Amino acid sequence: MSIFDLFEKIKSERKTPAGKPDWIVAGLGNPGKEYETSRHNTGFLALDTLAGINKTDIRELKFKSLCGKGEIEGESVLFIKPQTFMNLSGDAIVAAAAFYKIPMEKVIVIYDDISLPTGKIRIRAKGSAGGHNGIKNIIERSGTDVFPRIKIGVGAPKGEGQLVNWVLGSFSPDEKKELVGAIDRACAAVSEIIKNDCGKAAAKFN
Repeated sequence: MSIFDLFEKIKSERKTPAGKPDWIVAGLGNPGKEYETSRHNTGFLALDTLAGINKTDIRELKFKSLCGKGEIEGESVLFIKPQTFMNLSGDAIVAAAAFYKIPMEKVIVIYDDISLPTGKIRIRAKGSAGGHNGIKNIIERSGTDVFPRIKIGVGAPKGEGQLVNWVLGSFSPDEKKELVGAIDRACAAVSEIIKNDCGKAAAKFN
């Protein structure tokens, strides 16, 4: 196979599904190279992994986000990475949901959680922000706390007043090993939520 044939094969495998998406899957994080490997960008890292598994490019700039359309479990999915910075994540996510008339019950949000040890994940169908400013903004902008979320543990700082430095800091080599497994489970959990529901995904992965 020539390089040109390979290029055409890759293009054909990355066809964008036509029509309105059935679901939104959003990963939370901060734009910019300085934040790429930070704990707070775990949602971005997970979404990039999920998009890669599903042969989807997240490149189109729309809804103050980088977007891409793909398929999971036969359902059309809009993948989005808000570029608003974490505290205004809701501006992007709610705009996309409103445009496509997707109920918040079909908007899956993946993000970092300091209340969980690194490598653990937790799935919830609804709930408070739990101190996470990105989730707080989504709840404020959407007017509901009923939307599926997948929390990926990043651990907690040991000293008081260290939260900002902790979440904007990078994972240690040992933490990275734990993170890889957590992201793999988070991606599988997205498929389980879409195929079945949050309850079954929680029972399987929590």
